Amino acid sequence: MPKLKSNSGAKKRLKVAPSGTVKHRKTNKRHLLTGKSSKRKRRLSGTVVIHDADHGRVRPLLPHSL
Repeated sequence: MPKLKSNSGAKKRLKVAPSGTVKHRKTNKRHLLTGKSSKRKRRLSGTVVIHDADHGRVRPLLPHSL
């Protein structure tokens, strides 16, 4: 049986909480920030839990975490 490898991109972008939920950073806060309002930039900060519909796609990317 071959080794199961985690997806390198998923390792960098996703974090698995002890409860098993998967978190990711919000998008649209990398560049062109001068055109976005402070309120919008504040709202885009932090992490969020992935949607239930995406859970099936994430599970094979991180086989050892879930």
